[in-house]
Amino acid sequence: MRECGILMHISSLPGPYGIGTMGRSAYHFVDFLVEAGQSCWQILPLTPTGYGDSPYQSFCSSAGNPYLIDLDLLVEQGLLKQEELQQIDWGDNPRRVDFGIQFRNRLAVLDLACSRFAPEEAYQAFVRENGEWLEDYALFMALKEENGGKSWLEWPEPVRLRDPQALTEKRKALAGQIQRHIFQQFVFFRQWKALRSYANKKGIRIIGDVTIYVPLDSADVWANPTLFQLDEQRRPRLVAGCPPDAFSADGQLWGNPLFDWQAMADTGYRWWIHRLKVAAGLYDVVRLDHFRGFESYWAIPAGEVTAKNGAWRKGPGMDFLGAIRKALPDLDFIAEDLGYVTEQVRQMQLEFGYPGMKVIEFAFDSREAGNYLPHLYPVDSVVYTGTHDNVTLKQWFDEAAPADIAYAEAYLGLNSQEGYTWGMIRGAMSAVSRLCMVQMQDYLELGQEGRMNHPGTLSSDNWTWRAESGFDSPALAQRLLELARLYGREKT
Repeated sequence: MRECGILMHISSLPGPYGIGTMGRSAYHFVDFLVEAGQSCWQILPLTPTGYGDSPYQSFCSSAGNPYLIDLDLLVEQGLLKQEELQQIDWGDNPRRVDFGIQFRNRLAVLDLACSRFAPEEAYQAFVRENGEWLEDYALFMALKEENGGKSWLEWPEPVRLRDPQALTEKRKALAGQIQRHIFQQFVFFRQWKALRSYANKKGIRIIGDVTIYVPLDSADVWANPTLFQLDEQRRPRLVAGCPPDAFSADGQLWGNPLFDWQAMADTGYRWWIHRLKVAAGLYDVVRLDHFRGFESYWAIPAGEVTAKNGAWRKGPGMDFLGAIRKALPDLDFIAEDLGYVTEQVRQMQLEFGYPGMKVIEFAFDSREAGNYLPHLYPVDSVVYTGTHDNVTLKQWFDEAAPADIAYAEAYLGLNSQEGYTWGMIRGAMSAVSRLCMVQMQDYLELGQEGRMNHPGTLSSDNWTWRAESGFDSPALAQRLLELARLYGREKT
C-alpha cells in the first residue's frame, strides 16, 4: 500500500501562547491531514528540550515536553483562568518560538495550575505505571533547580553519586518541586494520549523520533551510570559523533556519552526496551535515529575538539534488534540510514524489515555519493523531500550549484509553470517507495526562513520555526489530495 504524510513538529503549529501545543491547532491539523488524503503525521521527539533548545538533547528520554501542554485545555479543567493567560507576555513574533519566554512564563503558569490540582485515581495510576523513569526524572529536575541549573556532574558528591541516604533526604526536602514535575508529566501524557487517539480514529498514524544517544546531563545517565562508558568520576571516557565526510572536514562532535553495550546486554537491554515501550505508547511508528550506530559507532576520546580522531567500534547489532523484536513485536520502525552505510547495516535492515530513508534533495547534490536517485529506491523505503536537518526545497534551489540544479531539471522535468519546489515534491511522490514524507515548509514553499535546524550550530533560528495561522487551508488540502490521488497515495 502506497501512502504519504507530512513532517511537522508540534511546536511549529500556530497558537496564542508562543509555541505550538497539543490543543486546538493540533486537532485542526489532524483534520487537515485527513482532508489532504494523508496517512501519517511525523513529529520530532516529544521529550523536554535541553541544550540549545533541541528536542534531541533532552533531560530525560522518557519524559514529555511541558512546553507542549495546551493551556486552554487547563482552563477548561478549571486549573487556570483565561484572564491569567492574557496578562502574560508570550512574545510578539508568531513565526518563531522564544524559548526564553517559555522557560520564564509557561513553567510558572503550569506551577499555578499544579497548585490548584487535586490528585485523583488517574493521577495515582499514572505515577504507578511510570515509576521506572518518573521518580528519577522528577528528582533530577528538582535537584537541577536547587543547584542553579548546573549539570549533575557539578552537584555535591552525595547526590551526584546517588548516595541512598542523601537521595532520601532530598526527596523529603524537595517534595513540592518533585510534585510539580510529576504533575507536568501527568498532564502532558493525558493530553498527548487524547490527541493521538483522535488522530488514530481518523486513520492518521503518528511517526516519532527516538534518538540513539542521550545527553550526559540527563536523568538517564545520572540514574544509570553503569550503562555508559564513564570513568570513576562518572565523566565520559569516549563520546559520540560522526567521522569527517564531504559535508564536514572535521566530522561531527556530538559529545553524548556512549553506551556500554556489554553492560546493556548483561541486563537483557532492559533500559532500551523500557525506553521503546514508552515510545510505543506515544507513537505508531518509531524512526530510529542514527541506525548505523547499532552496527558500529564512531567513538571519540573525551576532550577532543573535533571528531577527527575517533575510531569505529562494534555495536550490539543483531543481538540487540532481536531483543527489541521479542519485547515489542508489534512496533513498526523506520531506520534512519542516511550517509555511508555498511553491508552489515543493510543486512540488519533486511533481517528485521526496517525500511530505510531516501532524501530526494541528496539525489542531485554532487557532494553526496549515496544512491538517492528515485529510480534506485527500493519499494520498502521512505522517501523524504528533506528532514529537519536539511535545507528546505526552495532554499536548496536558491543555494545549490548550477550544475546540480540543471541535473534536477533534466531528471524531473522541472518547469516554472509548475514551480521547482512542487516539481521536486512530485518527484518524491512518484517514487516507488511505499511512504512519501514531505516537510510542511516545502508545501508552503518557504526558503531559509523555514529551516528547522542547522546541525552543529547554536542559533535562535534552530527549532523555532512556526507556521502562521491559516497555513492548513482547504485550498492547500485539496491540492495535496489531488497529488496523493494522482500517485496512488491517497488514504482510503
